[in-house]
Amino acid sequence: MLSKPVVSIVMPSFNSAKTISESIESVLKQEFLQWELLITDDCSVDETVNIINKFSEVDSRVKVLVNSKNSGAGFSRNQSINRAKGKYIAFLDADDLWLPNKLSSQVSYMERTGAVFTYTAYQKFTEGCMGGKIIPPSRVNHNQLLKGCVIGCLTAMYNAEVLGQQTMPLIRKRQDMGLWLKLLKLCDYAHGIPEVLALYRTDSGMSQNKLNAARYQWRLYRDVVGLNLLKCSWYFCWYAVNGLIKYRK
Repeated sequence: MLSKPVVSIVMPSFNSAKTISESIESVLKQEFLQWELLITDDCSVDETVNIINKFSEVDSRVKVLVNSKNSGAGFSRNQSINRAKGKYIAFLDADDLWLPNKLSSQVSYMERTGAVFTYTAYQKFTEGCMGGKIIPPSRVNHNQLLKGCVIGCLTAMYNAEVLGQQTMPLIRKRQDMGLWLKLLKLCDYAHGIPEVLALYRTDSGMSQNKLNAARYQWRLYRDVVGLNLLKCSWYFCWYAVNGLIKYRK
C-alpha cells in the first residue's frame, strides 16, 4: 500500500450513531486499498464520535475531526476536502453504503479514460429492503445539470490534481449540486458509469429531509449560480419535473 492515499473520502456526520458503523465498514471492505476516510463530525450529541474514534484507533486511514460548533453538512464536507491528500476526492454520507468494488471500478475508469469528474449508478434501500436502481445518463454538462441533479453525492468523484480541491457553497442543503456545477465550469462533462456501485438509504432522517429541498434549490439557482428570475423559474420547473420522475423510481 502506498503511503499517500489515491482517494480521499469525504464523510460528514451528525447524530449518525444508528448508521455510521455500516457506512464506515463499507469503506473498509473496499477492494481498492489506497484511500483515506476523512470524517468531520458536526457536534453530535449521541454516540457518533465514540463510534468513529474506535474505527480510527484500529485503522489509521480513518481520520476524525470534530467541529467546534454545529455548522452544517456543507461546512463539514469542506473541512474534510481541505484536509484531503488524495488525487481523487469522493463522497459518502454517514447513512449510505458502497459496494466493495466501488472505488476499484471508478478509479480504474478514470485512470483509463482520463475523465476528471465521474458518477455512477446506485440503488435505493431501506432497512431490509432493496428499492429501485437509479441509472444516470452517460454524461452531463453544466446546463443539463441545472435541469435536475443526476449525480448522486454518494457516487461522485473528481480529480483534485486537475480541478483543484474545490469546496461546496455554504448553504444548508443542495450544497453538493453547487459543487457539481462549479466543477462543470472547469471541465466540459461529468461522465456516468452505468454500474450500480453504491446504496442510497431512504429511511433515515438525512434522506427524508431532502424531500423539502425545493426552497433550497431555488436559493441555489439565485444565490449560488446567480441566475436571473426568468432563468431561475425556467430551470426550477425542469428541476420539479425531473425530481418527481426520480422520486417515483
